[in-house]
Amino acid sequence: MATSETPELVTMHPQMTLHAARLVLKKALSEARSRQRRVSVAVVDLSGELLAFERDDDSAGVTVNTAIAKAKTAALLRDPSSLFETFINQGSLSFLATPGITPLQGGVPVMLDGRLIGAVGVSGASGEEDNVIATQAAIRFMEQGVHHG
Repeated sequence: MATSETPELVTMHPQMTLHAARLVLKKALSEARSRQRRVSVAVVDLSGELLAFERDDDSAGVTVNTAIAKAKTAALLRDPSSLFETFINQGSLSFLATPGITPLQGGVPVMLDGRLIGAVGVSGASGEEDNVIATQAAIRFMEQGVHHG
């Protein structure tokens, strides 16, 4: 245990497993299909690195990298990617210079037991609907983790 004289040298952070990433992916795709939307869904770890990805047959090619970028943005910011879009839309254009950030709706952090473990990104519907699909996937995953954890 660290004291004020001996600070911690290492911190431990929970990390999303591949199994968890696949559960989030499945929940996002289920939500998208219930809305009759053809999307790409990406799930990333805390560092924004891809863990799981799936693209519907009829989704546009641009959705692939966009879903990954939205998920990465949410993981790195530890906030929904829509927050950055709001900053830009309100005139804070300097945020566009932030490296590796995609200011579009549809990237949402994934939490478990109140801690960030990764993020999900959705692309292929409208920005607002991408955001709803990603949010629902994250919420349903969290609820499952609370009830089965």
